[in-house]
Amino acid sequence: MDCPAEEQLIRLQLQQLENIVQLEFDLQNRSLVVFHSGSVDLIDSALETLNLGSYRNETCTTNLADLPDPLNQRRVLIIVLIINLVFFLIEFITGLVSNSMGLVADSLDMLADAFVYGISLLAVGASLIRKKQVAGIAGYFQLALAVIGIIEVVRRFVGLSLLPDFAAMIVVSIFALVANGFCLFLLQKSRSQEVHIQASMIFTSNDVIINLGVILAGLLVFWTGSKIPDLIIGIIVFVLVIYGARRILKLRK
Repeated sequence: MDCPAEEQLIRLQLQQLENIVQLEFDLQNRSLVVFHSGSVDLIDSALETLNLGSYRNETCTTNLADLPDPLNQRRVLIIVLIINLVFFLIEFITGLVSNSMGLVADSLDMLADAFVYGISLLAVGASLIRKKQVAGIAGYFQLALAVIGIIEVVRRFVGLSLLPDFAAMIVVSIFALVANGFCLFLLQKSRSQEVHIQASMIFTSNDVIINLGVILAGLLVFWTGSKIPDLIIGIIVFVLVIYGARRILKLRK
């Protein structure tokens, strides 16, 4: 288990079991704590079918009253989801107006993250079939957007296009950076109070890096008077979106 997609895959597998109370993932240390009642054999069997090389370290008793509050987890995910959707619209519209593929690509990455958070929220209490359907729709939609974006980047590389507005790139990306920093703060603040916020933290941390990349691209456009830095950051972000879409599509298997 080394990525958020595998975490979601494990969740889909284990949430079919009636004796599962709660799951606590630690992606950094590649570990999972399962709070459950009854026998552990069904859990071992369910994990073995995923072929992820899982094994049980230990089994012990715990007080279920000390478990994190799932309502707080849901509130944090909703806030992060709304912020991502708002900045998707802001960056997408600004990117089109300013002729910046970097902003357009970053906006689609924000939309991709919003899909991931939405999957987590919509899947709560839903059937396994519904979870897989939502994951499939999100993954294919992200993939289609990224492919269209890459085609547009290639078209601008080989054809004539206006120089992007570097000021708009920098200003909007700074605001997006602040927004993602706030999201990361909320996720880190709730880390000790929830179960699987670490996956969301990974996505948001990547957003922060991408925001910095777009700001750098804007500065390079200003210094060089060339559209190439903007197109390069655009293609990098679209490739990351495709990678994220592939991870989400794994949830359907």
